[in-house]
Amino acid sequence: MEFDKEYSKFFEEFGKSKKMVLSTCFENKVTSRMISIVMFDKKFYFQTDKNFRKYKQISKNHNVSLCIDNIQIDGICEELGHPLKNSEFCSLYKENFISSYQKYSSLECEVLFRVNPLFIERWRYIHNNQYIEIFDIKNKKYILEEYKL
Repeated sequence: MEFDKEYSKFFEEFGKSKKMVLSTCFENKVTSRMISIVMFDKKFYFQTDKNFRKYKQISKNHNVSLCIDNIQIDGICEELGHPLKNSEFCSLYKENFISSYQKYSSLECEVLFRVNPLFIERWRYIHNNQYIEIFDIKNKKYILEEYKL
């Protein structure tokens, strides 16, 4: 199926980690900040302090967006508990963000989140032409359409 093939290809190209912008919203107040993300199982993982505004907003509204370069990801954020209780996360986070892992991961106030993507949009350039690539994950629908100026 085209969706499955292209979706897997997207994650291969994405890689294991990135610094991305996370946007959250509660009571019509949208906030954004840079966070360190690791990716496995076609999901995005990050940790944060329970005392931060992003934690409070996510607790009230699980809808979040991630952004990097020409990629926008909308998803549902799910709290998973303390980061050290997830060995796969810890391994990848330590490998890619050693300083943050050492400083923060063992703190009692840290919590791990998983972003389950629902919709991904990416601008692509193929043979000097512009395309919008869309992954509608819920409906397993893949769209690649040329953007005409």
